Order: sequence, then structure tokens, then C-alpha cells
Amino acid sequence: MEDKLIIAKKEFKNRLFIGTGKFPSNAVMKDTLQKVKPDLVTVALRRVDSGIKSDNILDYVPKSCTIMINTSGARNADEAVRIARLSKASNAGNWIKIEVIRDNKYLLPDNLETLKATEILVREGFVVLPYISPELAVAKKLVELGAAAVMPLGSPIGSNRGLRTEELVKIMIEEVDAPVIVDAGLGKPSDAARCMELGCAAVLVNTAIAVSNNPADYALAFNQAVSAGRLAYLSGIPGESSRARASSPLTGFLRE
Repeated sequence: MEDKLIIAKKEFKNRLFIGTGKFPSNAVMKDTLQKVKPDLVTVALRRVDSGIKSDNILDYVPKSCTIMINTSGARNADEAVRIARLSKASNAGNWIKIEVIRDNKYLLPDNLETLKATEILVREGFVVLPYISPELAVAKKLVELGAAAVMPLGSPIGSNRGLRTEELVKIMIEEVDAPVIVDAGLGKPSDAARCMELGCAAVLVNTAIAVSNNPADYALAFNQAVSAGRLAYLSGIPGESSRARASSPLTGFLRE
């Protein structure tokens, strides 16, 4: 069965995308990426080049990975656009995860500022994947503006609380004409599997993997869960029933 994920004319075979923050060391991160072989990783621009080569995170990312710079730290559209332009100028590429957050308590994305930044960056030729609170009207507008995918949160960033927005994500999958990639809050491989069973195009995981006792193996567990969930979705998940249904005939030879 042919099953391709195409974003901005680029094919991704691995539907587990990985963030690169919070790992105990760059060496651990490198080992994790080598074990799982993701096709896309996200990187905060401030970590790309500190002026000291050994601290440049890109040296630890496999060359086969697509690098998507996130606008972490941006509090409004202007700051997100500035980070994206700096990314392009520093040869980090034109794939951008727009992340605009002004809420310091729950770290929820600002959808209105994200819309503004998306419109500007798409016009300038960036491949834009915006991180949003799962609001259908906003997601549709982002796609109209040219976003390559939409990335609704599963639960607050770094919370490991799982897919608390399931019903809203499901609606987005059904109604939005673009890949839906759940980003933020997934804590267990089963969370990722559930996203894929719903029909998500991919998931992005960072904190749960990076802070686990064994990031490389935990990432591998996520990877396998993503594959299993996607295969289940493609196979057609049977509907639920309010009544029991016997798997073997109940009429029977004992009374014959």
C-alpha cells in the first residue's frame, strides 16, 4: 500500500518529527536521531550558531534531516518574522515552525499573531507550519494563506498530558485541506498512536523523549507507535458497538 506524506513537494517517510530541545547533551540527541532516523527535526534558531562550532546543534543532526527552525521566544508576529528572516540569512533554511507565545503560564499559542506571521512569511517564500490552539476557523484561514500544514497542540507544551484536544483535532482532520500534525504535550507512545489512528499526518514530539531515562529507546517506542497507528488508520478501524458480538457461533453442538 503506497502511503506518502508530501509537504511542500517534499516526501517524508517517517511520520515522527522530533524536537531537539531539552536533551541532556547534544551527544544524546545525536544518538537518538541516528537510532530513529526522523526525516524532520525542529531547532530553535538561537542554538544554530553560537559562534563556537562545537555548540552548533546542526553539527549533531544527520544531513538527511529536513531542518525546521522554530520561532521559539517570539511574542508577536513581528518577532516571529524577524527570527525566520535571520534563519534564512544564516543558511538554516526556509522551513519555519511559527511559534508565537505571549502567555507565560500555560504557553498557549497566540493564533491571531500566528495568522499575521504566516501571511507575511508565505508571501516571502517560506515553507510555513504554524503551531496553534486547535481552532477550526483559524486552521482553515492558515491554509488559505498558504500554510503547508497546521500543527494543533495535543496539550500544553512539555506537559506530557497526551491528546487532550482529541475531538477538536479530529474535526480539523476531517475539515482542513492540509496535513494535520499534532505538536506539544504528547507524553506516551500510545498518545502518538492515537493521533495516527485518528488520521493525523504526523506528530512532533520533543519533551517526552528528551527527558526520558533513555531518550533513544523511548524515541524508538514513539516511532513504532506512529507506524502502528498509521497502519491501523489505513487498514480501517472497526466501529464500536454498544452490545457484545460473539466472535464464534453461539448456536451449538453441545445441544445437538
